[in-house]
Amino acid sequence: MKSTEWELLRSRRFLPLFLTQFLGAANDNIFKNALVLLVTYHLAAEAGFNGQIMATLAAGIFILPFFLFSAIAGQVADKFEKSRLITLIKAAEILIMGLAVVGFATRSVGVLLFALFLMGAHSTFFGPLKYAILPAHLSREELLCGNALVEAGTYAAILAGTIAGGLAIAGTEGVAVASMLVLGVAGLGLVASLFIPRAEAAAPELRLGWNLWRDTGDLLRYAKAEPEIFGAILGISWFWLVGATYLSQFPAYAKDVLGADAAVVTLFLATFTIGIGLGSLVCGRIGKDGLVLWTVPVGAIGISLFGIDLFFASGPAHAGGIAEYLAHGANWRVLADLTMVAVSGGLYIVPLYTLLQVKSAVSHRSRVIAANNIWNALLMVGAALATMAMLAASFTVPQVFLTVALANAGVAWHFCRRYPNPVTDFFRRYK
Repeated sequence: MKSTEWELLRSRRFLPLFLTQFLGAANDNIFKNALVLLVTYHLAAEAGFNGQIMATLAAGIFILPFFLFSAIAGQVADKFEKSRLITLIKAAEILIMGLAVVGFATRSVGVLLFALFLMGAHSTFFGPLKYAILPAHLSREELLCGNALVEAGTYAAILAGTIAGGLAIAGTEGVAVASMLVLGVAGLGLVASLFIPRAEAAAPELRLGWNLWRDTGDLLRYAKAEPEIFGAILGISWFWLVGATYLSQFPAYAKDVLGADAAVVTLFLATFTIGIGLGSLVCGRIGKDGLVLWTVPVGAIGISLFGIDLFFASGPAHAGGIAEYLAHGANWRVLADLTMVAVSGGLYIVPLYTLLQVKSAVSHRSRVIAANNIWNALLMVGAALATMAMLAASFTVPQVFLTVALANAGVAWHFCRRYPNPVTDFFRRYK
């Protein structure tokens, strides 16, 4: 990392927020993965439920609060001082994890799912604060680098949390270990939040609205009225659609297409999340002196090109674990494609988040980010429905990946026309 990144990570303006969001993202995934594995392998059978249905239900329950509470979350984040709000939200996380511990101890599916819903609400309220507070503490020249570090940290936390949750619940004392882990990480997040500098209220005169349906509609209409902001929101949401499709299909891809075991699924997850983090950091270096948008179309092109190549690289690997999988040279092409799709995603997403922050009015920044969260959730649900439809129509997983890559080509074309970049400059020069 360059000096700007190290300076940010050493500064009180950034480090406490970085640690707070890192620990929050990790805890989300520790709890989610521990819950899904516990329900799938134990509690569903005990209660007479289908494990796959319960796992799908858990994913829906976590995302539901983004539809219900994003409007009020954006209003609250704009109305009140942000660092205090973050501390209150992290304190609430400890209470929610206390409820989760009760659910683990009593093996109650209902209590655990309610705790998961509350963690979704926790993330709904924290999201607008996380992105809206950055411009209050960082200069415009530092903002792209700050967002790059946040994105890299978020995906590292997702990976670490997912693995930690799975390992914690798998042991003989899995429930006790998982309980201590989620409470401990929540406590560390609260401590980190106490050191975040103040960020004054952006719109203290704002009157909070409690009509969720009307306020959500108003929020979405406001964001749609600003073409540049709305374009960034749709671009970000498309990234979440692509990412959700890949992540959801890794288990079936490894098992049914490559003939590999669950350890290879973890390898793919690690490859993908690390790749996004690397792409985010590269983007931060490229734009160390300010906002750079040419990486958006370049990243979009990369997502399509490497996604298409992944289709042609996919074939039976006849491999069991990670060592056997990596022993075959042809399998490295799949890993290379997955890595480059993810790196391209990092190049694509970071400038769009930064653009959203820069172009949003200070008084409405949190609400704009809340609107973005709603669109993210909508397209992730759309990704799940579209994937289910393709699979029902007898698409293979590689064909699903190919479809996404080809659809993404239209997004790449849009951003190539919108933002000057080396690719279109090359073709203009030599046409």
